[in-house]
Order: sequence, then structure tokens, then C-alpha cells
Amino acid sequence: MLAAAPGRPALLDMGVVETRPDVALEERLDTIHGAVAGLLDKHVPAAMVVEDLYAEYRFPRTALLMAHARGVVYLAARRHDVAVLALSPAEVKRVVAAHGAASKEQVQHAVRRLLDLPELPRPSHVADALALAFAGLARLGRVR
Repeated sequence: MLAAAPGRPALLDMGVVETRPDVALEERLDTIHGAVAGLLDKHVPAAMVVEDLYAEYRFPRTALLMAHARGVVYLAARRHDVAVLALSPAEVKRVVAAHGAASKEQVQHAVRRLLDLPELPRPSHVADALALAFAGLARLGRVR
């Protein structure tokens, strides 16, 4: 989670919400919703950025599961009166790494540099989330 600040965005929070595949879907979704709602309560952002849903046609089940997770994230945002901005993975990569086909490693290195982090954000999901936040701030005109 980033906040707009003079010069460069300030890192407020980062991490991964983990669920176990052996747990019922409704319990996993409740965990995700609760974690997102907790962050929205803690930081009271004006906007949230999510990645546009992307799925390969070979993995339709993954797309459906991701859609469920996105739904509870959107629900948490709505219940906290937080605007949601969806960005494509290519747009995020263009903003942080200068090209839309950047690798996971390139995104990690770009995020580390842009946010002046002491080490690479890990796992790569954390770097992806920070890249989304940075690109969202850029889209809203709060960073360059």
C-alpha cells in the first residue's frame, strides 16, 4: 500500500493474504475479504487499484476463482466507499519498467528502485501489488 508524497510515494504496508487450497472456497473468500477490509479500515485510502482479470483459455477454472476473489475485494472497497481503478498488467509494466512485457524480475527491480526499498520485494506478488499501486498513483496524476 502506497501513499502519495512529495518526491516519491511512501510505502505504508505490504504483504500477502494467504489461503489454503484445502479450505472451502467460501472460507477462503471470507479470509480475503476480511484482510482487505482490515487494510481499508487501517489506512482509509481514497482509491484502490486492482489488476484487470487476465486468464488463459486453457485455465478457465483459474479465471473463475480469480473472479470470485476480485468480487470480494470489490465488495470490501464498496463497503468502505473506496473507488476502484482496474489496470491491465501491460499498463502497469509500462509505467514501472518502461515496457509492457517486463518479466517478474524486472518488475521487482523497478519497484525496488522506484520506492527506494532496501531489497527486492518478495514474493513477486508483493512487487506486483506495489507496481499496481504505483501505476494507479501515476494514472491519478500523483506521481510521475
